[in-house]
Amino acid sequence: MKYVIALLGLVVVLAFAWIASSDKKNIKIRPIIVMIALQIVLGLILLKTSIGEFLVRGFADGFAKILNFANDGTEFVFGGIVNEGIHSFFFHVLMPIVFMSVLIGILQHYKILPFIIKYIGLALSKVNGMGKLESYNAVASAILGQNEVFISIKKQIGLLPRERLYTLCASAMSTVSMSIVGSYMTMLKPEYVVAALVLNLFGGFIISSIVNPYRVQPDEDILEVREETKQTFFEMLGEYIMDGFKVVVIVGVMLVGFVALISMINGIFSGIFGISFQNILGYALAPFAFLMGVPWHEAIQAGSIMATKIVANEFVAMLDFVKIQGEFSERTKAIVSVFLISFANFGSIGTIVGAVKGLHEKQGNVVAGFGLKLLYGAALVSFLSATIIGIVF
Repeated sequence: MKYVIALLGLVVVLAFAWIASSDKKNIKIRPIIVMIALQIVLGLILLKTSIGEFLVRGFADGFAKILNFANDGTEFVFGGIVNEGIHSFFFHVLMPIVFMSVLIGILQHYKILPFIIKYIGLALSKVNGMGKLESYNAVASAILGQNEVFISIKKQIGLLPRERLYTLCASAMSTVSMSIVGSYMTMLKPEYVVAALVLNLFGGFIISSIVNPYRVQPDEDILEVREETKQTFFEMLGEYIMDGFKVVVIVGVMLVGFVALISMINGIFSGIFGISFQNILGYALAPFAFLMGVPWHEAIQAGSIMATKIVANEFVAMLDFVKIQGEFSERTKAIVSVFLISFANFGSIGTIVGAVKGLHEKQGNVVAGFGLKLLYGAALVSFLSATIIGIVF
């Protein structure tokens, strides 16, 4: 029965995407079916086979080593501040982002990442029915992050029609940057993190194909990636170290603000209505959690975590999730974990608008105009990926 409910959830997610479609008549059905099938197959491989277990273990072990190296740097600088054996979110979850940024910088400097991104993107373009630029952008977003990906295609930003611009922004909001994947793995099981990374990549194409269908003409199917400004190795190193630390500070400050604000709102609602704001959101999203495959007796709590992710951000939601995940079944843990891994939240609208506007004022205004629809689509990607987990788990 649980699989039937999850399949029904899949239909509901696609229906919500169809309702918001800007051109229902031109939705390309075949690529959507192929990509959903790929999601299910990949989900099964990653979570239900020995091959998937081997791949995930290798990925997780690699990140565990990277986190250990990152902690060596953190301990050297801040060792006297952090008490031995006591976990600190800032030092053990956020600070490793600095080292991850360094590794990405090195791979960029030696042209390894651009090569990988370009050719994976080209391969995806054969499957998703979209252009080379859209496919490149999706892969690049999952590795470089929301801001950097637009810089890499700045030559084409000003030339893109509204439809293609939406797809690029939706991909950026539906994925996460590789620099913070290690941080997620300190709070969530690695297999769920890896599954989310893969499913969201295809999910972004699926939802965009429904919400925002269009056809790219052969003469428009061009990919121009900006070459990195020539730097010495140590110039690059310094830049990426500082970029990583900026991300740490921004995430940390936002968490302070969001957690405090949500705590205050919860207190106000509890005092006036006898129920917290997060619980109200939990009731609102409980039916969706249920359709994704979460048992009904866990759906309200799961819905509350999901709502927190959309209203605040994934880190705030993960912090809440870690506190109560012992109360959930493994199936619910898998579904909620996958749902949390994306940048689909209100704050990301501002981030993406700012990134595009910094490169092209007019196009930034265009993105601001469809900001809420962008979040709607990205949230549906999270619902879709989590529902796929409900089907295969």
